[in-house]
Amino acid sequence: MVRSLSGRSEKQIATALSLGLKKIGDVTVQPDNVQTNGKIAKISHMVAVTKA
Repeated sequence: MVRSLSGRSEKQIATALSLGLKKIGDVTVQPDNVQTNGKIAKISHMVAVTKA
């Protein structure tokens, strides 16, 4: 996560939490599937994504 959750909508906060991201600098490994890609698309302005 590269941007803060403060000032974001409840849906964006819930999406970040469902991905396991709580604060700036958090890193998580998620499966590469349609559901995860959709969540990332909703908060793409707050996260940086790299392929492992």
